[in-house]
Amino acid sequence: MAGTAEEDGTGVPVPGSAGGPGDGRSVERASGNSARAEATGAAAVRGGAGSGRAPRPTPEATSVESGPSPDGEPTVPVGSDEPTVPIGSDRAGVGETSPRGGGRSRFTAANAMIAVLLALLGFTLVVQLRTNSSDASLESARQEDLVRILSDLDAQEERVRQDIAGLEESQRQLSSGAEGRQAALEEARRRADELGILAGSLPARGPGLTVTFTAVSKPVAASRVLDAVQELRGAGAEAMQIMGGNGVAVRIVASTYFLDADQDISVDGRRLTGPYTITVIGDPKTMRTALNIPGGVVASVSGDGGNVAIQERDVVEVTAVSPRRDLQYARPVS
Repeated sequence: MAGTAEEDGTGVPVPGSAGGPGDGRSVERASGNSARAEATGAAAVRGGAGSGRAPRPTPEATSVESGPSPDGEPTVPVGSDEPTVPIGSDRAGVGETSPRGGGRSRFTAANAMIAVLLALLGFTLVVQLRTNSSDASLESARQEDLVRILSDLDAQEERVRQDIAGLEESQRQLSSGAEGRQAALEEARRRADELGILAGSLPARGPGLTVTFTAVSKPVAASRVLDAVQELRGAGAEAMQIMGGNGVAVRIVASTYFLDADQDISVDGRRLTGPYTITVIGDPKTMRTALNIPGGVVASVSGDGGNVAIQERDVVEVTAVSPRRDLQYARPVS
């Protein structure tokens, strides 16, 4: 190539001749590099003078920056010790808080609250299910038995309402003056008869059942007889007595107790031998349904190796009476 190498103020040779096409650009590039190098050296000298340290040698013109990498990593200028994070980068700087951390903590708190609410809901459901399943006998009863029991309870409620209405009418008659005394006597007699039947001091008659317990493989337990008495009371029984095979009859009242006595049972301290027959006054169909509920008295006695025979009667008589007992502590409220 024709031409001579020229030198600028830094001694860097400039290729090409004055008349070549690249001479102007070469001279400008060399001059710019020289100026930047001088400025960098001057800054280094001032920095060293201010801190008392020797200036660090500055590399020659190294200001050319590389472009961004294809995979999005931060660009590093040639000769620089620290990477340059481009604007809009996803990497957080020192001291910055990533929004992901706050979102994660809020998400965890929400999960904890939901877990607590679900636990409370589960506890409530368990308590409700245990409450609803407390009566195993009604749970295993047939639909027609449950319908009959519900109908009988409705009938009992209606009778109670009628009794309330009758008592209110009696109260009005008693407070009406001259006719009140006669009405009061009649009402007193009627109430005395009712209380006498309930207390077991008067005999009674009416529709009802006879329930006979017979031992087959082993004796009938006193607890099974007591279960039958409680079922009959719950079904609306108004008067009851029990008679043993030895002819001993005992009136069943609120204070009656049952005990096992070897192969027999003892009722209010009187020994009864089998078979045992309970005579009860009340609604026959309601009481029969109560005894035959699955898992009830009949099923329990049969499972123990005994037998229960139930007969409906239009009229039964309860003739045994309970001896009078003087009260020691209870007094009527005036």
